[in-house]
Amino acid sequence: MDIHAPQPVGYAARLGLFSGTMLVVGGIIGSGIFLSPSVVAQRVGTAPLTLAAWGIGAVVAIIGGFVYAELGARRPQAGGTYVYLREAFGTLPAFLYGWALFLIMATGAIAAVAMTGASYLATLLGWAPENARAIAIALIVMLTLLNVLGVNIGATTGNVLTVLKLSAIAILVVAALIMSPANALPVPTVAAAPLMPPQGLTATVVAMGAALVPVLFSFGGWQQTNAVAEELRDPARTLPRALILGVLIVAATYLLVNVAYLRALGVAGLAASTAPAADTMFVYLGPAGRTLITCGIVASTIGFLGMVILMSARVYQAMAADGLFFQSMAALHPVTRTPVVALVAQGAVALVLLLTGTYGQLLDYVVFADWIFFGSTAATLFVLRRRDAHRDGPALVQAPGHPVTTLIFIAAAIYVVLGSIISNPGNAARGAGLLALGVPVYLYWNGRRTASRPPATP
Repeated sequence: MDIHAPQPVGYAARLGLFSGTMLVVGGIIGSGIFLSPSVVAQRVGTAPLTLAAWGIGAVVAIIGGFVYAELGARRPQAGGTYVYLREAFGTLPAFLYGWALFLIMATGAIAAVAMTGASYLATLLGWAPENARAIAIALIVMLTLLNVLGVNIGATTGNVLTVLKLSAIAILVVAALIMSPANALPVPTVAAAPLMPPQGLTATVVAMGAALVPVLFSFGGWQQTNAVAEELRDPARTLPRALILGVLIVAATYLLVNVAYLRALGVAGLAASTAPAADTMFVYLGPAGRTLITCGIVASTIGFLGMVILMSARVYQAMAADGLFFQSMAALHPVTRTPVVALVAQGAVALVLLLTGTYGQLLDYVVFADWIFFGSTAATLFVLRRRDAHRDGPALVQAPGHPVTTLIFIAAAIYVVLGSIISNPGNAARGAGLLALGVPVYLYWNGRRTASRPPATP
């Protein structure tokens, strides 16, 4: 062994519990909580059922948080979901996750969220709407560059934006809970369709099931923090704590926001609103309230964008380190200790999707894939627990109620996937086709990896 040979560059463990928790919160709260509540109210038709839907979503998210917390404690490695799928089920499903993430799920989300944030920012600055795409390009480039410069810089930027978004949401909630309405909303020019609350148990179960699809999608995102495990200090302890704290913060935030919406707008007003957060702030604080919450939405979308850029690139790096993707993506910069090539490649694909305008359609095709991988990843806990049974002592964190709670989470994931397929079978078929395209790509990379291995010595 040559003691003078250069040592491979590894990740730097620079993030503590606060940054880890903000990664979880920032990775979940994007623009969904500002849009999805209207859809939920439309589907269930009453205030109690609206809050019940978000309560059920919170329970599922908390269960998922505990499942991922145990997985993170068992395998505190960069790559997160990719690593758990690889360890439990082999390299093909792990590769398909990374493939979908790189091709559409992360890059498409980056393009879509950048456009959302840019549109709100253009409105806030009084710029013409046609400037939104240029702003979105600048956001992707700037946030990618910040993440290239170091995980501390990327995470600190995300921390600031997450605190700002939580502050704006806190103002909204406090205003709705302690103030009296001061302004009436303008009467809409087009009358909203009357709400049709479900009658009877069967109808209620069906309506609640339909409402849970946007709720559970709004709660998605905590799993991404596991991808930066090696950049957390004492990851086997810090990652589980960050996951549990972050999911609890988001669950409380979502429930309080919906209480605020219902108090300000009523269930019919919430169902009819296209911008419930802005309408709620207008009711209590007038035009200044609209401006304030618009600032909060800008911070929320840009913060979410930065978190997706930071965390997703670690998956491609882990995949490349296994020989299943471009080898240049496996390298970490010797100074910044970041996966520079993976970050730049991710940004380039996101910009292509943005400039071609295909990101929305492609995301619709694979939106169900997120929950396929959520459910599959939860299932890895059964395999890893059995495989780790010979180790001394239990895991640092154990998902409470396993296996029942884990099965509940898997059932919720199956429900979301089936709901997505039933609601739009054409999109689901096209999304499945895009995933299937990853199989020959996997066979190519796996063949190259096998061919490059040195022959076994006799």
